[in-house]
Amino acid sequence: MRSTKRTLALALAGLLLAACGHKDKDAPLAFVPADTPYVVANLDVLDDDTRAALLAQADAQMPAEVTQLRAAADEMAQKDPDTANLLRAFAKELDGKTVESFAQGAGLDLKGYSALYGLGLAPVLRFQLSDTDAFGAFVGRLETAYGKKLDVANLDKQSYRRHVSAATGTQLILAVVGKQAVAAILPADASQPLLRQALGLDRPAQNLQDDGRLAKLAKAKGYEKWAVGELDLTRALPLAASGKDPLFNALLKARAQAESAKTGEPVANQLQIPPSCQADATRIASRVPELSFGYTRLEAKHQDMRWDVSLASDISQAFSGLKVDLPGLGATQTTSPFEFFLGLPVAQVRAFWSAQADAVAAKPFTCPALTDLNDTFAKLGQNMQKAAIPPFGDLLGLGLSLDSFSPGQANAMPQFTGRLVLGTSNPAGLLAMGQMMTPALAQLKLTADGKPVALPPTLANMFGQPAWLAMGPKSLGLGIGAGEDGKLADALKAPVGNAGQMLRMHLSGQMYLDWVTLMQQKADSLASAAAALAKDDAVSAEDQADKTAAEARTKAQFDAMRAQAARIESIDADARVDDHGLTITSQTTLK
Repeated sequence: MRSTKRTLALALAGLLLAACGHKDKDAPLAFVPADTPYVVANLDVLDDDTRAALLAQADAQMPAEVTQLRAAADEMAQKDPDTANLLRAFAKELDGKTVESFAQGAGLDLKGYSALYGLGLAPVLRFQLSDTDAFGAFVGRLETAYGKKLDVANLDKQSYRRHVSAATGTQLILAVVGKQAVAAILPADASQPLLRQALGLDRPAQNLQDDGRLAKLAKAKGYEKWAVGELDLTRALPLAASGKDPLFNALLKARAQAESAKTGEPVANQLQIPPSCQADATRIASRVPELSFGYTRLEAKHQDMRWDVSLASDISQAFSGLKVDLPGLGATQTTSPFEFFLGLPVAQVRAFWSAQADAVAAKPFTCPALTDLNDTFAKLGQNMQKAAIPPFGDLLGLGLSLDSFSPGQANAMPQFTGRLVLGTSNPAGLLAMGQMMTPALAQLKLTADGKPVALPPTLANMFGQPAWLAMGPKSLGLGIGAGEDGKLADALKAPVGNAGQMLRMHLSGQMYLDWVTLMQQKADSLASAAAALAKDDAVSAEDQADKTAAEARTKAQFDAMRAQAARIESIDADARVDDHGLTITSQTTLK
């Protein structure tokens, strides 16, 4: 009896373990090669409330996205009119719809799993479907708006549609495979093995789901499972430079053919890639091996993200333990609607980049496409020597805090109040240089106690409001606007940077909207000035189409930014270097 119970217990435990370890063999990640150079996928699905909040944000930006798609289509119309028409057809399918209504109409499962990944450099998107018939109907509507049927092909009884772009030497394929939609951009003459793997007819020898690399990455970096992305530059860059990637070669050949038609340069000459290019690409990738990102918090009112840039050990070690003496960089409480603090320790930066310039001089790049880097690093080394000269060589960083900001009307200067803080290892020397260049400053008597001293009227009048200057042990500060003298004194006492901290930023939603308004005003002014200068010049139809498309795209971008700003309460960001590389975090609070 005891033996029977033990057997039953072991059997039950085995079933439970099997259930816990079960993986869907047809999940999107099961089709992703373990050695893919890039991937973005969800490892879990969102709860209904968070999904609804994210969809509301996406819906607010949808009109601008549609406008950008149409502008992109207009821009490519001269060179690739057929693809431009297909892009317009897709924009029409999105126009006037919410993300959820589009997904329902296309049969896309918003509660399912998806993955975007590379077969080599060729992008493949797999998306679980809730209704395969609805996806077929979506493609039918796309064809109707496009004005003709997409080509239909079959491979081992698997049907797929394809659109070929002669201008780029590529093809877009669309298919329903099982309960998933598959979209991929492949070479126009893609080999059968590549097509089979893109469609999922052949599985990779090792897949990312079984490999678990993405799940391990998420755990190591603290990413939540809703969206995790990785770009492996040690795979991607050498692959592009090797001349062995089918998609890269197709794009390169199409570009060479277009160049040959203009200049007569033989296509074969342009396609030659020396072996040194792969070696140089591998060398570059070893300095920045990987980029990754993921959400660390995702709720209806809070969206926190983290980006990681892995760096070679000598890069990390140069900055990971460094504490930058910039007041405000290490502050944890915000005091102004806009705060931006950047650590720029010139002495350490100069030593680092000088070492990089020396390394390139000792071993120059030999790939023809990269030899310009040799001159760039040579000039960089020369500039780093000049950077040692005070006062620039004493610089530690800078910080800007704005308490108010209003864009000026027409071309008028914007109005603002706030504080500028310069971190420097020699504030007295910087002040003395300023007094030599500006005699009106010579009458100011500053001590390193942080007490503000009012600027003479001749200088304050430049700002149209009162202004003060103050000096700390390793900083100089400027306050502009009524009441900023008291805030300036506190600003010079604010916490300096923590170990490895290089950047801190805070932005309120209203200030974000004000900045967007200013940028749009400047963009409009530049466009008007350019149009006035060129009004008498002959403009080709192609150039005019490009100009119109660029203007529409710019307007759409500002519309999207404005829609986003309207929903934001605040955005905070931080960047720091540790032993593993550079980490950038952001926290967005929504209204």
